[in-house]
Amino acid sequence: MNIAFIPIDNRPVCYTLPEQICAMDSCIKLFMPEREWLGDLKKFADVEKIFGWLENLDKIDAVILSLDTVAYGGLISSRRCPQSFDEIKQRVFKLREILEQKHAKIYAFSSIMRISNNNINEEEKEYWNLWGKKIFEYSYNTHKYGHFDCDVPQDILNDYLETRKRNFEINKIYLEFQKQGLFNTLVFSKDDCSEYGLNVMEAEELERLGGFVKTGADEIPLTLLARAVNDFSLFTLHSLPVNVAPIFLAPEYKALISNYEDVSIENSVKGQLELAGCTICEPEAADILLYVNNFEEHQGEIVMKVPAKHFSSEWNRPDKPYMIADVRFANGADNAFVEKLFEKGFDENFYGYSAWNTSANTLGSLICAAVVKWRSGVQEGRKADLYNQCVFKKLQTIRFLDDWAYQANVRQMLEKPDEDVIKSKMKPFETTVFEKLGVNYNTSYKFPWNRLFEVEVELS
Repeated sequence: MNIAFIPIDNRPVCYTLPEQICAMDSCIKLFMPEREWLGDLKKFADVEKIFGWLENLDKIDAVILSLDTVAYGGLISSRRCPQSFDEIKQRVFKLREILEQKHAKIYAFSSIMRISNNNINEEEKEYWNLWGKKIFEYSYNTHKYGHFDCDVPQDILNDYLETRKRNFEINKIYLEFQKQGLFNTLVFSKDDCSEYGLNVMEAEELERLGGFVKTGADEIPLTLLARAVNDFSLFTLHSLPVNVAPIFLAPEYKALISNYEDVSIENSVKGQLELAGCTICEPEAADILLYVNNFEEHQGEIVMKVPAKHFSSEWNRPDKPYMIADVRFANGADNAFVEKLFEKGFDENFYGYSAWNTSANTLGSLICAAVVKWRSGVQEGRKADLYNQCVFKKLQTIRFLDDWAYQANVRQMLEKPDEDVIKSKMKPFETTVFEKLGVNYNTSYKFPWNRLFEVEVELS
């Protein structure tokens, strides 16, 4: 299966994680644009180079497409990009011409512009450091009450509203493309959601027009990758859907809502599985069990120093394939739960662990990896060979070093990005992970966006 994959930007979880997942199945050939062409925290993607790359690809079965990248230069760039509606419209019509020539299945997503409730302009326009909270209040109250007087300078408010309107009108063009048959799957994503807001109003309008709206963002290309792999297996190899049974470790709390989301953790799980093309079932009928270490009372957040009750029950390995979504905390693992996982160890039924950022981020990336591993091992009677097992262990080593060792522990020890300091701080965690997974690597660490939020783990 030949897959063209255009990420949101050049972060490790957007660029290297899809490569690491697809490496588990030699039948998947993943094609991605050069990393340097993609956007980052400050730089816009080189859209013309990406268009040229896509035009020159031959024999592609599926395209996984971040529309924000090709329209605005990236997810963050979609909030900063200065181009007019007409300029962006010209780009997306050129994109349609290229995609029509590919004769491939197109799985695409576009974001509904978020509204962060803070005065941090790291990922927003410059004026957000003074007016971010005020703009959020305007958005929230305008939706809730129908009108709201605010003291945001009119020129700043106008610029913000014009950017929103431009992006919203572009999303409506995508919806027309879908109705014309261009996209096999089109997702409108919303992240950092609250109950009210202009973004919520736009989501509701897109749904009224027939669009599919999904809570989440960064993980959606991976969820669409899983869907493409499942579709290819169903229609080409005539195999059965992957049956997944969610099991909540705190079932009485599965109706609670995660940080940065607007749906219950139960519905978040169901939504990710359905979008990935999996069939939700009871445990006895499952190909893979999905254990969710969900939160009680509220979701904690390690970086923000928001405590939460740690996992305190017993953990026993199941006797069939299983994966683990650790969402008790946002932005990092539950240390108490990981300790119990390590006590029991891992066997051939282990299909993956994730605790990356938001609940949706964790679930989408985890499910994608498990689907690819499952398909690589059982379709047409194939058995996962030693190489594939080594690739899987490498992927899991990176996830534990990132989601557990760094995000839940070492990140709190650092004052600024420093590759020498992180290397020494990670050493004891490396020893534990290597022992539990039965691996040994040389490690290095980078801060690709020169901030503590994400780290790139490299193994050799």
